Amino acid sequence: MIAVLRNSWALLLGMMLLMLGNGMQGTLLGIRGGQENMTTFQLSIVMSCYFVGFLFGSRMAPDMIRRVGHVRVFAALGSLISAVLIMYAVAPNWIAWSLMRVLIGFSFSGVYITAESWLNDASSNENRGQALSLYLIVQMIGIIAAQGLLNLGDPNGFILFIIPSVLVSLAFTPILLSVSQAPAFESTKPLSFKQLYDASPLGCIGMFVLGGVFSAQFGMAAVWGSQAGLTIREISIFIAGIYIGGMIFQYPIGWLSDRIDRRKVILGLSACGGVGLMIPVFWDVPFWALCGVGALGGAVSNPLYSLLLAYVNDYLDRSDMAAASAGLLFINGLGAISGPLITGWMMGVVGPSGFFLFMALLFAALAVYALWRMSQRKRSADATSSFTAVSPSGTAIVLEVAMIAADNEGPESESHLAGAQAKAEARQDGTDTNQP
Repeated sequence: MIAVLRNSWALLLGMMLLMLGNGMQGTLLGIRGGQENMTTFQLSIVMSCYFVGFLFGSRMAPDMIRRVGHVRVFAALGSLISAVLIMYAVAPNWIAWSLMRVLIGFSFSGVYITAESWLNDASSNENRGQALSLYLIVQMIGIIAAQGLLNLGDPNGFILFIIPSVLVSLAFTPILLSVSQAPAFESTKPLSFKQLYDASPLGCIGMFVLGGVFSAQFGMAAVWGSQAGLTIREISIFIAGIYIGGMIFQYPIGWLSDRIDRRKVILGLSACGGVGLMIPVFWDVPFWALCGVGALGGAVSNPLYSLLLAYVNDYLDRSDMAAASAGLLFINGLGAISGPLITGWMMGVVGPSGFFLFMALLFAALAVYALWRMSQRKRSADATSSFTAVSPSGTAIVLEVAMIAADNEGPESESHLAGAQAKAEARQDGTDTNQP
């Protein structure tokens, strides 16, 4: 751990500052948009556009990096992020915000890809898992701390838009001054959706569903808070609770999933999320209970993301992990684009409780699907990889690193390779009776 900090402290510090800026802008737009009399559906389009840009960035940024290099892409996209954060306050119009959200989502995606490739290059096989854990921790700390910064000014003014712009600008200073050599960058052609689905139907459907959950949490929580009449302080506490819940429960759930059938953990978590998030739909609960429900949502969704990756890993050949990570991220991104749009529509139909209803229905659907998949075969594959915590905001690079690190740390990793190869051959000739 000390070696990782010594080699990557500047990169980790820069990423924490970036997450401070990103965490502030998502919540701030939801609050300011309500004060500018934007409708819930208009704000849902604004929030969805971030994930449109992020998805495009994940596809286009690797080509940009190969053409002009890491440093130029990093600096150019960072400047664009800083400028857009200021422009939000200059043009408080939902159409302008939608276009700017596409730009900022694209830019953050490219910045994350660049930073994560540097982190991967600076890590060794022995400490890559530790580097990934530290990366997750600084991301969570950044997002949580960002909610506290929202209380430093008036959303109707400029100061709260200037702060994240300055933080993002400062984030690049330690990174660009400390990174001496840009790593070699190679992209892997993703597996086809059919190949991914054949490898793990539950993994693919689960990643799509969680995309909708995450985008609702990240994009629509502040919109819900404004509709529900919460103060800025209460909104910031509620959103911070979502990420605190996710951070606390990652490792206990990971420990459990390495010891029992992962499908049972997926089923249990999804069912808990579905039931828990229905509470504010049917009952008028006090604020502290709302915070508990929000923390429950984070405690379910964040570990589920890492758990589904580990589950898919159990059915993959090691040589397919890089390709699978890109495909899974794309599936998750498609779900993320639709999340705010459907949430906004439901909030317009049933009121603010539509925010919780949407996520509860997604969790319930995932639980039902997991139960159905369990009925389609007698047993699950042996857990041949370990659970590794991953942030939902990570790119295909960090997903690939997580999957390989989990595979290397898993029990009998050499037998995993042989077993995965046998499973791949069995799928080709139709004799596999243990397909997920």
